[in-house]
Amino acid sequence: MKIIICGAGQVGRGIAEKLAAEDNAVTVIDTSAELVRAISDELDVQGIIGHGAHPDILEKAGAAEADMLIAVTHTDEVNMMACEVANAIFNTPTKIARVRDQSYLDGQYRALFSRENTAIDVVISPEIAVGDMVMRRLSLPGAMDAVYFAEGRVIALGIQLREDCPILDTPLSQLAELFPDLEAIVVGIERGGKVFVPHISSQMQAGDVVFVIASQGSAARTLGLFGHEEPPARDIVLGGGGNIGQYVARQLEETRPEAHVRIIENDRTRAEEIADELQKAIILHGSALDSEILHEAGIERADIYIALTNDDKVNLLSALLARQEGARHTMSLISTLEATPLAGPLGIDSWIDPRAVTVAEILQHVRRGRIRGVYPVLGGKAEIVEAEALETSPVIGKKLRDADIPEGVRIGAIVRGDEVFVATGDTEIRAGDHVVMFALADMAEEIQRLFRVSLEYF
Repeated sequence: MKIIICGAGQVGRGIAEKLAAEDNAVTVIDTSAELVRAISDELDVQGIIGHGAHPDILEKAGAAEADMLIAVTHTDEVNMMACEVANAIFNTPTKIARVRDQSYLDGQYRALFSRENTAIDVVISPEIAVGDMVMRRLSLPGAMDAVYFAEGRVIALGIQLREDCPILDTPLSQLAELFPDLEAIVVGIERGGKVFVPHISSQMQAGDVVFVIASQGSAARTLGLFGHEEPPARDIVLGGGGNIGQYVARQLEETRPEAHVRIIENDRTRAEEIADELQKAIILHGSALDSEILHEAGIERADIYIALTNDDKVNLLSALLARQEGARHTMSLISTLEATPLAGPLGIDSWIDPRAVTVAEILQHVRRGRIRGVYPVLGGKAEIVEAEALETSPVIGKKLRDADIPEGVRIGAIVRGDEVFVATGDTEIRAGDHVVMFALADMAEEIQRLFRVSLEYF
């Protein structure tokens, strides 16, 4: 596919890196010569300096021949206008816009982005996507990562194994024997910075990060078996009252009225704004890096502290401080790859990469056709993929042990109608099944081969 990306920031770069690695023809537009030069030098993409909504720049980028335009600049209005121009002048088939300002997405204005009113095919809201991810993590305490597939019937869990994990040094083949009714399977392991798909004889070790694909009904039990039987958080402190913090607090008010929520916000004007918007949450004006403010927020009795500012340093350090001051668990947004390796050593229990969440949202639309969901995990070293099996797939009608599944792919669950099956060697995939799998980052072509998805879907 030929894809134009407007915006060479963290999200634009993440999308470009992913799509270029999969042999798409990618062109990136940005007004910053420095960003364009960096992305052109480091990735196999074409870079153009200019304004992504200007017709002459889009023409130079080849909008007339492009299959898709993805507008992810920092300005909503530029993103929306880029899609409109691409549609009106160049008839670009698919237009995706990132929209961050929540006023555009308010329910009373939902008709704004209808097909009758705009040329935008897909609207991506990073704040809502990240906020929803935070809420899902809160519903499964103990999980480092929790990604939902097949309309929520299958969950991919990332779990950090501690010394007290009761199933350490147990061959994976024995787990099925010990827990025959558990609808869950270990599909990926990160150990010492390396990611691999385990064999049935593999054993888990303390310090491993494992990915488990489970049915929705088995997720909580799975966490308990892996040493993370933890009650849902009721006492919650949020560090940062921006769009994400406000969204999470509002969702907690609406869906978990028993929760006690406090928000620490450093900007006085913003603190006053969210105090007016929210009904129950307590808003404190001050820095999340100030231990006195943390104690005023009751950090010593908090079930969880969640760092949601737009500054990785503040998030990491405030989460560390919150842990030292008594918070039982910590969660943090981490936007840069450089900061991610610090999370574990600092004792942060769970972290969310907003860039990865946004890239995952967009990849679902880039990999159209039979690819229903894609989510990068472990810093982009692997993915969880949901695909629909076609009649022409070479895995149809064969037991998985005979289906020539490559080493870098592990099928975890099959969704057939309303039923969910955990994959075993005896499992047979049928046409129309939704298959949820773990795959190393370089396995896109192998997944294509397995499911007979033509290149246009990637």
